[in-house]
Amino acid sequence: MNKRQTALCALLAVAAGAMACTNLIVGKKASADGSVICSYSADDYGMFQGLCHYPAALHAKGDRRRIVNWDTNEYAGDIAEAAETYNVIGNINEWQLTIGETTFGGREEMVDTTGLLDYGSLIYLALQRANTAREAIRVMTQLVEQYGYNSEGETFTLCDPNEAWIMEMMGCASDRKRSKERTVWVAIRIPDDAICGHANQSRISRFMGQGYEEMHSKNVVSFARKMGWYQGSDEDFSFCNTYAYPDFSGRRICDARVWTFFNRFADGMDRYLPWAEGRQKDAEPMPLWVRPCRKVSVADVETAMRDHYENTPFALDGDIGGGIWQMPYRPTPLYYNVDGRKYFNERPISTQQAGFVYVSQMRSFMPREVGGVLWFANDDGNMAPFTPVYCCATSAPQPYNTPGADALNFSADNAYWVQNWVSNMVYPRYSLLFPSLQQVRDSLDRSYFAAQKEVEDRAMTLQGAARVSFLTAYSAEKANQMLARWNRLARYLIVRYNDMVVKPEQGGRLLRTPAGLGARVVRPGYPEPYARELIRQTGDKFLVPVE
Repeated sequence: MNKRQTALCALLAVAAGAMACTNLIVGKKASADGSVICSYSADDYGMFQGLCHYPAALHAKGDRRRIVNWDTNEYAGDIAEAAETYNVIGNINEWQLTIGETTFGGREEMVDTTGLLDYGSLIYLALQRANTAREAIRVMTQLVEQYGYNSEGETFTLCDPNEAWIMEMMGCASDRKRSKERTVWVAIRIPDDAICGHANQSRISRFMGQGYEEMHSKNVVSFARKMGWYQGSDEDFSFCNTYAYPDFSGRRICDARVWTFFNRFADGMDRYLPWAEGRQKDAEPMPLWVRPCRKVSVADVETAMRDHYENTPFALDGDIGGGIWQMPYRPTPLYYNVDGRKYFNERPISTQQAGFVYVSQMRSFMPREVGGVLWFANDDGNMAPFTPVYCCATSAPQPYNTPGADALNFSADNAYWVQNWVSNMVYPRYSLLFPSLQQVRDSLDRSYFAAQKEVEDRAMTLQGAARVSFLTAYSAEKANQMLARWNRLARYLIVRYNDMVVKPEQGGRLLRTPAGLGARVVRPGYPEPYARELIRQTGDKFLVPVE
């Protein structure tokens, strides 16, 4: 194996772990309040991520920017710094521009290991250099043409207070010896009255002559012709069919997550069930976007990010895969073999390996410092509340950026670790413990929404630095309050549900006997469906004889 092949294998191994994200998008006329809304779940085992912050800055001519690969943390090289960079908190900047991604992979031979820029670096460079989604597309495509793109195929979400776009990009390593082409890409604007999503499968099919507002690289079709992958007309060219064909995995493991989002808000989605199921090769493809039958709120998108295919044919209840207490999560890897046959686990939107999840709210009708809110959770979105972080914040709340905490160091001051502490208590006893978590989670979420208008009205009375300072402090306050409440929840769960029993409570207080001891515990035993399955498998092995 030569050096390039070794590097490619290493790159693909990293990308395979990271290839597990979900993005949902809502146009401003499809949303309940005129916001553009988008979401992102960054999913990868072993991933420790907080809330990054890049302060606004002016740079001298000749300044250089270090590029460190987002997945591997390895230094890649330097590029020319921009004259001015904007404030970035998480995946939103001071102009309310938000960028997310999901990796779709595509043709392995297109990965350009000689390129300098990975998908994560590209996102944060664009957030620092662009103030609209259109400008971000220009910045990103110019950067990769200049410096090269070394990640697998990627779908990017690019949203600002007025527009929502998706862009799909791949490298051109296959043809580097014959031309200077660096990437192929296409970007499409999502209609304002539509919702869209992507989840590790290329979603853009035909785009020329379709009446879409779109942009694309000059070589997007010619490159495929040159490589012998396509011979038809420009109008019939399908980006996904050519560069990342939607096979069973791309449909059932990936597009099914988009289907369940569409199914929440649009009528007639049963029509596309054969596509999402992935078994019928000639099934009708699912559309890139749909028009919702009702307006979609930020709270709705938060709920969608907590989805486990409930009430659909893909639901994760009803079999022993969830364990005694019906956990709607499955172990990885996604595929496993039994007696020489290959099987798979369902892969819902909400997943245990999420490093962080956000729902971004962008409002053109408000001052930009106030209009952009990143509703942020530092764990699986189902197992944590989304605290508000305003786009103008000049520092990350300490729970999301905790000194000393990392993937190998627990800290009770760190949201990622405290929330994972709670989650990992709940997962194996889900139906027993989750109601307690859900009650606290939803109470916090409701309190943030209830306070939003008052907080923003107060911010509107302030100007300049005072407004920014107020919203930065408020973002930190809510994160700190959440962390304190989650530490209390962790201690409550271990006390109330210790040793697989339940201590009774009333009015939120654990009960005691008149003598001061803990009240007699409840022993829940097996849920009836699980008990029946156990007896079906074991027959009379555990039958108590009649004496």
